[in-house]
Amino acid sequence: MSNDITPVIDWLSVRHAAIMALEQEGLDLLGKGDKEGYTAKMRAKAESVAALAKDAAPVLAPLPEAERERILRGLMRFSQSAATGLKLGSVFYMWALLYPDEHKPGEPDNLALFIDGLAAGKLD
Repeated sequence: MSNDITPVIDWLSVRHAAIMALEQEGLDLLGKGDKEGYTAKMRAKAESVAALAKDAAPVLAPLPEAERERILRGLMRFSQSAATGLKLGSVFYMWALLYPDEHKPGEPDNLALFIDGLAAGKLD
């Protein structure tokens, strides 16, 4: 890669941690029987994921256009998936939107894998 993408990786890592915190908060609420609180946290999670591509613009701006566009395409997939979940109003979809179909507890989610791929120099 022609430019250092460490700021992008750092930014995405912080966003990922915040998204996962929302999910855990929601699961904790659900465990206490608070379905409305769970739904609100899953909606907040989906909204945060939906905003990824737009919110990444400032951190992507210094990169060469080709790199910026490839990273943005990946982020757009996450954002569009989350927007679909919000449009459908499906709480399950909002919860599952970062997970592959055969996800097992303890395995990384798709956003974590995307960040790891960036760190390894694999943009696609």
